[in-house]
Amino acid sequence: MGFQVSIQPSQQHFQADATESILEAALRQGLSLPYGCRDGVCGSCRGKVLSGHVEHGKAQPDVLSEAERAAGFALFCCARARSDLCIESRELRSLADIPVRTLPARVQKLTRAAPDVMLVELKLPANERLQFLAGQYVDILLPQGKRRAFSLANAPQDDAFLQLHIRHTPGGKFTAHVFNTMKERDILRLCGPHGSFFLRSESAKPILLVAAGTGFAPIKAMVQQAISEGNKRSMYVYWGGRARADLYLLQLGESWPTEHAQLNFVPVLSEPLADDNWQGRSGLVHQVAMADHPDLSGFQAYVCGSPAMVAAARRDFVTRGRLPVEEFFADSFDFAADTLAAIETLTASHIRASQNE
Repeated sequence: MGFQVSIQPSQQHFQADATESILEAALRQGLSLPYGCRDGVCGSCRGKVLSGHVEHGKAQPDVLSEAERAAGFALFCCARARSDLCIESRELRSLADIPVRTLPARVQKLTRAAPDVMLVELKLPANERLQFLAGQYVDILLPQGKRRAFSLANAPQDDAFLQLHIRHTPGGKFTAHVFNTMKERDILRLCGPHGSFFLRSESAKPILLVAAGTGFAPIKAMVQQAISEGNKRSMYVYWGGRARADLYLLQLGESWPTEHAQLNFVPVLSEPLADDNWQGRSGLVHQVAMADHPDLSGFQAYVCGSPAMVAAARRDFVTRGRLPVEEFFADSFDFAADTLAAIETLTASHIRASQNE
């Protein structure tokens, strides 16, 4: 059974099933209500039920007292609708609304997805969750004040674990540690979320998403978030690598169009090996995307990869494809992490440090 929930003061509406929490239902439909632990402990999701009835679930009594419940307050990460509701809650409408936090995280799982790509799943403490927008990244905090930034590859509603896609960089001390000595149950410290690379959901334009290598991580999160929200905008995903092994989650990408009519997925190799037996598209990934979509004047574009790839895509999409410059969004993986010179090379895109030391 589903119930109608309206939010004040924003006057937004969404449907909540009886089996899911109010927060889960809101996040599933693209509405960002505040939360912290998602376990009834921190109180970050506390709001008021203005009308209707809820079941409070596992909300802890020291966080939500009986007097507060009687006054209409609820923890929306635990409360489930038992009728149509009108609730009072602040919506997170900008990056400034999402708190940046420093947290410990345990290495839950290490998966070698390619010879030089490791999928790392991190588990936060039992009563902690990280609220973020699909496409944002976290910093891994290292000794001597150093930090290395990695995009979150999981969608925000799927936040039981945080997934990072880490490429082994020659000479990179941290990535060498990830590939050679890191073990499951190791403890890391992270800070985040950071970044302004996220899907602008207020637009109805078709979306072009272009990734190179591990730039697929935030693009994957964006696509999975759009699927979760039931977003029906046309999405054209292009993922490029040199050889077949660089497309380390190819089967996942190929499954998207078969399950979601609005999604298109095109893998591209620039230097396929003979053993790859590659029958797909070849060339530079952004040029292949432009060959399919020569007129981008009605699109939004989201691009993630190396600084050179991002710069070339921006130049060609805007000058040749007539993409409005304000509709180009990018995250550039800069491998000169400890210098300022690289930051000055691409002021139009969001430049950040990556794995390399």
